[in-house]
Amino acid sequence: MKCLVTGAAGFIGSHLIERLLCENSNQVWAVDDFSTGNKGNISNLLNNPRFHFQQGSILDKGLMEELIDECEVVYHLAAAVGVKYIMENLIKSIKINIEGTENVLEITSKGKKKVLITSSSEIYGKSENYPFNEQSDRILGPPTKLRWSYSSSKAIDEFLAIAYYKERGLPVVITRLFNVSGPRQVGVYGMVIPRFVKQALRGEPITVHGDGKQLRSFIHVEDAVGGLISLMENKNTNGEIFNLGSPQPVTISKLAEIVKRLTQSTSNIVYIPYLQVYSDGFEDLKYRVPDISKISKTIGFKPKKSLEDIIKDVIEYYR
Repeated sequence: MKCLVTGAAGFIGSHLIERLLCENSNQVWAVDDFSTGNKGNISNLLNNPRFHFQQGSILDKGLMEELIDECEVVYHLAAAVGVKYIMENLIKSIKINIEGTENVLEITSKGKKKVLITSSSEIYGKSENYPFNEQSDRILGPPTKLRWSYSSSKAIDEFLAIAYYKERGLPVVITRLFNVSGPRQVGVYGMVIPRFVKQALRGEPITVHGDGKQLRSFIHVEDAVGGLISLMENKNTNGEIFNLGSPQPVTISKLAEIVKRLTQSTSNIVYIPYLQVYSDGFEDLKYRVPDISKISKTIGFKPKKSLEDIIKDVIEYYR
């Protein structure tokens, strides 16, 4: 299979490419502009004759036409990622998420090539009716709360994908990712597990934003990548939306305690108001827990790795 992966040098993208290349029949074309991706994530792949990398942007329509022409399927992972990055790069984030995705959908629709669109648990907004299933209502704050720009841009991606499926017969599957974590993830853009782990290993205060009562669930990148590939390969997923995550929740305060215990750190856990970290346009979310019954029924998906497995792998990576 000839596959294109956008966002190739990102945390999830690089793990996906490694898994795809494990199958000798696969060739992988890849693109990344390194805005949030790390060249080091794919440096070990550059000498593989079945890996073809191009530095560039998904906003470059000519480049995307060349790459998509080479491939049979497209894993579209490129997007603005991380709460901190998005709050600091609002215009760029919106353009990448909407215009970039439209480029991918328009070009792939010409050849009816299957596309996997990675969306986000941010879609559900600040609804408190968890665990969220794919038909749950979205509850968002006002546009003056700039946090909601990301949720809205990913919703437009989903609307576009469904429109191309219904109007042009494009085989497309949408997956809403819930807090994927593991080795190679960085904390600089607001990802909480690597941030906690690095603070704990350095003996620095483990900084919890807000009151720590936020409820989250985390899935290991290896489980997530397996789910993405299975969704792509299953014809029954065309035109559908799937949650991809772990149904096991944890509070952020408890997460900090687990990290402290597993690192055997002497760090203190401290609580910082959101306004010290983000701008006035920030609004946090209480719940991020998925109902995964649909993806389990369709492709037999079930996470294999626990939260402690994830944290231990991140600890090993940073040590």
